[in-house]
Amino acid sequence: MHGTWRSRVRHRPDPGGGGGSGRPEESTPLVLLVDDERSIRTICRVNLEGDGLAVNEAEDGAEALEEVKRKRPSLVLLDVMMPGVDGWSVAEQLAADEETRGIPVVFLSARASREDHLRAQDLGAVGYVVKPFDPIDLAGIVRDVLERVARGEREQLNRELSEQG
Repeated sequence: MHGTWRSRVRHRPDPGGGGGSGRPEESTPLVLLVDDERSIRTICRVNLEGDGLAVNEAEDGAEALEEVKRKRPSLVLLDVMMPGVDGWSVAEQLAADEETRGIPVVFLSARASREDHLRAQDLGAVGYVVKPFDPIDLAGIVRDVLERVARGEREQLNRELSEQG
């Protein structure tokens, strides 16, 4: 994974449900996976669901914004480069909306520059995974982020983005 993420948690059940996202308490966190490449969505979904996470998909930014409002996911995995509404714009709109700003965003992107990490940080993201990545690690990354956000470490996660780039 090119040193872009240090995952400390592997394949543990989510003890608290909802992940502090404002969703009603549920036993399974819901991840919204947003990527315009069907193959990326498929391999990520299979690995996330295989680890017991619930997954909804969106193939572009406009669909992602609709799904977030409709489903209130525990976390959004968000590609940057998409046609139409790109991932940067989605994150900006989520952060600007009082109802959605609490939902953690982790970017999935082939863009790996320090500037990209800093832009993600400015938009309030809590993670950045560089493509190509090992999809088997993805569930551990998601659970780690959800647990750290639930423990009140959201700002620390955001600060760590500047160290990753």
